[in-house]
Amino acid sequence: MFDFYVRVAVYFICFVLAMFGMSGLDFNRFIKQGKIAQAMVLYFVICCALAYLTGSFLMSLIYYFYKG
Repeated sequence: MFDFYVRVAVYFICFVLAMFGMSGLDFNRFIKQGKIAQAMVLYFVICCALAYLTGSFLMSLIYYFYKG
């Protein structure tokens, strides 16, 4: 059960960091006129994917050094 909470915490922290990092990009250059909803969905999906990749990497490092 502890493993689940650690995994959720790592993924949540990675998601917050991904949102913070992505906020530094200027998406206005890439958005078509009137396509705000699609751009927000894409932004959310990119943040989720980045958080998943980063979280998976960190979890593999944690398990490597913990079980090592």
